Amino acid sequence: MDSKLSQRLAGIIDALPLKDDIRILEIGCGPGAMARAISGRIKEGYILAIDRSGKAIRQALAGSGEEMETGKLAFRQCAIEKFEPGPSEKPFDIAIAVRVGALDGRHPEIEQQALANIAKALTKNGKLFIDGGNPLKEIPLDKYRQGKQAGNL
Repeated sequence: MDSKLSQRLAGIIDALPLKDDIRILEIGCGPGAMARAISGRIKEGYILAIDRSGKAIRQALAGSGEEMETGKLAFRQCAIEKFEPGPSEKPFDIAIAVRVGALDGRHPEIEQQALANIAKALTKNGKLFIDGGNPLKEIPLDKYRQGKQAGNL
């Protein structure tokens, strides 16, 4: 289905530490191409893909029926700086963000809230990966864990 996945996104997916039962939060999923491709690579895992754009989420939902039927993929319209996991939602093992403005350094106040929300949504050893490395880089979240700033750890 995602034979049109760009080489760049395919390389990012290849670089992720995927395993069969992993839980993934994709931030800024756009029309859902990467989320669909990841859902096809994990057996018992789960990916929640979010985007602030209602149009992007509508496109993702429209193109992902088969993958959503497996129970491994869900979409939610939400900006990461306002994201809160649902009350019964288990923590995620990794978060991945590709070309997400809230994490690119241009909006420090939004970025701080976004990173705090990501840290809260992840397991205690959960990792955040963004594009811009070769092809990914990990963003340390230690100072955001448990809602504490670095000086309070």
